[in-house]
Amino acid sequence: NAGINPNFPSVHEKENAVHLGFGVSVTKFTGSGGKGGSNDANAEFNAKIIRIYNANKVNWQIGALGKVDEGGGGTIAKFMAEHGAEVIDCGPGVLGMHSLYELTSKADIYSCYKAYKTFFENA
Repeated sequence: NAGINPNFPSVHEKENAVHLGFGVSVTKFTGSGGKGGSNDANAEFNAKIIRIYNANKVNWQIGALGKVDEGGGGTIAKFMAEHGAEVIDCGPGVLGMHSLYELTSKADIYSCYKAYKTFFENA
């Protein structure tokens, strides 16, 4: 997920953006311009993931891809959901995603490792 970039703050909604160093990002909705071509995890699945993370002391934060029709990006979540999988996006915040020099927080990478590990052990 794209972390809030101080060089381009206008493409993020600061209160809903991923902040580096605050834990792995959990994004329940991905898409742009409304619900078309998107994925939206149901509340029960979202709660299950958060319960697992809280029980295992995983640092996590809610994050969005960016402002509607300004920030953005995409994930493979919608393609997995088309096959009936319950899907939620989870990963570290990244500045400069897909650029020559990506930047993440070491703490977020560890939180990501811990999140994936606890998911596979407890889901």
